[in-house]
Amino acid sequence: MRYFDCHSHFSTQAGLHHASQEDYEQAQRVFKRKRTFETEREMADGFRSRNVRTILDIYRTWRMTDEDQIRQSHDYVIDFTRNNPDIVYGNWVAINPLMKDFWLKEYRRLLDSKTGFYGFCQSQNSIGLPPSDPAWDPFYKLSIEVGAPVLLMTGLTGIGQGMPGGKGIILEDGHPRHVDQVAARYPELKILAGRPAWPWQDDMLAILLHKSNVYYEVHGWSPKYFTPALKKEIGWRMQDRVMFGWDWPTLTLERLVEDWRSLGYTEEVYEKVFHRNAESFFPDAAPKS
Repeated sequence: MRYFDCHSHFSTQAGLHHASQEDYEQAQRVFKRKRTFETEREMADGFRSRNVRTILDIYRTWRMTDEDQIRQSHDYVIDFTRNNPDIVYGNWVAINPLMKDFWLKEYRRLLDSKTGFYGFCQSQNSIGLPPSDPAWDPFYKLSIEVGAPVLLMTGLTGIGQGMPGGKGIILEDGHPRHVDQVAARYPELKILAGRPAWPWQDDMLAILLHKSNVYYEVHGWSPKYFTPALKKEIGWRMQDRVMFGWDWPTLTLERLVEDWRSLGYTEEVYEKVFHRNAESFFPDAAPKS
């Protein structure tokens, strides 16, 4: 089986996506897994040996305000992607819409690097602006212009989980109603809802049934903990709309695959979830025959 991973992170120290060492350690507590940093070669070989092609989340740059620092971080990503085109299909670009002019230009620069797919990732839980906020509209319009799907995060986030005040994050900003509003406003926009939208997974299923331009990738969770309705729909009406997300280095591929296999779907459904749906959804992602 090959795997198309719709969402993972760098496991190198230079690519660390957490805001601080404290956040890095807190993530290990939430997911109950000790992490160690890898070299770029070790990270690439880990994906390669598991037959995984990935889209990496450039999560940290939306917090930055120094434009040179942002460009330097992106140059690191460009180099890694250029050196590993067999495993990196592309990258999600998490942005700060309050720096609109810079980010529109920087997104164009990433596209012009010709190093695979670049898509806009809207990390609403952290920035305090839900996907339906008009501040994101210029980036939706640009995504339509260049033909790039967008990733809109939903549901519970591990960031701030278990901390007083949850680091100020408002969980309602991840309610799938915001995805529904964006999908209705921009029917030509290809939307990938990210993370199981717990505790609103059934709401997310209703949106998937209603809006044909919305798809679903389920990184960050073992499928054992999906709601009964979501488990049923993956093998039924949603078998062409759900995609696999590994969320490396938070989770291990071996554990995820074992948990997926325990649900007892047909081999055709597993092929769709693990790679075929994503290879149809993303531009030029299907293997060349």
